[in-house]
Amino acid sequence: MTDRRQARGRGGRPRDRRVDDAIAAAVRELLSEAGYARLTMAEVATRSGAGKAAIYRRFASKQEMIFDVLVEGEFLPVPSDRGSLRADLAAVLADSADSFASAPPGTVPGLLADIQADPELHQRFVTRYVGAQRQTFEEILDRAALRGELARRPDPAILNALVVGPIFAWLFLLDGTPDRLPALTSALLDAALALTAR
Repeated sequence: MTDRRQARGRGGRPRDRRVDDAIAAAVRELLSEAGYARLTMAEVATRSGAGKAAIYRRFASKQEMIFDVLVEGEFLPVPSDRGSLRADLAAVLADSADSFASAPPGTVPGLLADIQADPELHQRFVTRYVGAQRQTFEEILDRAALRGELARRPDPAILNALVVGPIFAWLFLLDGTPDRLPALTSALLDAALALTAR
């Protein structure tokens, strides 16, 4: 898959991946050391050795920078065809659980709070990330339809919510532990498949 950060270049000479990697390393270090709320673009510039201008050419905001670094590509990318709807959904559930559970403490709730508080940022987030998620579920359902697996086709937005929402709630609202995520994702897989049954 083409790296999303490279694909986002705005023309001109190709971006220097060494700068991308230095920025990503700085973001991860600062999130672990100082936390989400105290991380600033200026600190990332200092830690990475990249200028602020180089960072702003890549990211429109602190929030988008952090999200891109944590996800490292595409949030909930379309998995390779695993041969069945169950296997495809299991892959997406595992990816979602890994993405949320691997973030430094406090990062995901802080990030989403900032996104909700800024209408312009929220709209960019919905267009860029939520739209990509919905496309993932569309493609998974298209595969299942071609295999003849769907007795009924669920709304991709509802399927998206069923997969992502409970994992978020488990980790950040219900104080659930990551070690119990496999049991949760197994239950969610059964619930998601029930949406496609007669």
